[in-house]
Amino acid sequence: DAAGRLHCVERPAAIAGDTATSEAAVLHALDTYEAERARSVDVVLLVQCTSPFVSREDIDGVARAVAHEGADTAVTVAPFHGFVWRDGAAVEEGTYGVNHDKSVRPRRQDRPQDFLETGAAYAMDAAGFRTHRHRFFGHTALVPTDPARVLEIDDPHDLARARALAPLLDPAPLPSLADVDAVVLDFDGTQTDDRVMVDSDGRETVAVHRGDGLGIAALRKAGVPLLILSTEQNPVVAARARKLRVPVLHGIDRKDEALKQWCDEQDIAPDRVLYVGNDVNDLGCFALAGWPVAVGSAHDSVRAAARAVTTTPGGYGAIREIAAWLLGPTLTTTPSVPTVPTK
Repeated sequence: DAAGRLHCVERPAAIAGDTATSEAAVLHALDTYEAERARSVDVVLLVQCTSPFVSREDIDGVARAVAHEGADTAVTVAPFHGFVWRDGAAVEEGTYGVNHDKSVRPRRQDRPQDFLETGAAYAMDAAGFRTHRHRFFGHTALVPTDPARVLEIDDPHDLARARALAPLLDPAPLPSLADVDAVVLDFDGTQTDDRVMVDSDGRETVAVHRGDGLGIAALRKAGVPLLILSTEQNPVVAARARKLRVPVLHGIDRKDEALKQWCDEQDIAPDRVLYVGNDVNDLGCFALAGWPVAVGSAHDSVRAAARAVTTTPGGYGAIREIAAWLLGPTLTTTPSVPTVPTK
């Protein structure tokens, strides 16, 4: 099983600091694994967690190059056509081209093909790695990867780019009806667009989406337990719940505690709950529910904590979209395995 295949090695403090090399950590892990398992290793893989879009094909490619195709080492690369410059003013004469002669400007298509090391995946012959104590030695195989997936996270700006690209590069699986035993909905910002209209007498009104009502009715017809859970103590919330024929808990300070109590009363495991929210007061419920879902207009921190994010903003049919995940686009059948962007 997975537990038997996964072997975690604690890195000693001496090689856990900012100046420690990846090679030192890999050598320590290799020594520890062989000593504890009494097994020798033929090929070592180094997969960097700072490359979020590394693919299974990338890892298979570098492993195959060393294990079966005669390479001593292998690295993932991407085709690169840029002109690289270096400012050598501090130690040399001015600026100069690194991979080109600035006095002869060739067309990009006339230059030799360069490759950029992606920093994602490496493979090394274990014996050679022990001897050279470096990830490159002997014959190095270049394993091309998709340039669109090349991103190394070194600072918060890189992380922000990764989050923006993730929905395009790695669509997340969505829940099916088989994954969910109950659906719990926030109200403001989830079933509304988070705005409130106040008349001259102080009465509050909100706008809701008929598509959401259709989706909720379909879920109720399918026998899915439903609950509206809201921090606001507002007649509007209660009125909408009555209209939808859905139980409601509102005026709740600790939504996570209310959700846990409701799950206990309904004999529903929290990890089988799909919870839909939009703002930071939903994060407690996100931590409790097995399927935390953010609407498309949710706060960034909520989107980041969600397991899935709707393409539709709150108040504009996001609940109808979620109902379609579970019941299919016609709200009558269960879809196979849909996918949607997340985070």
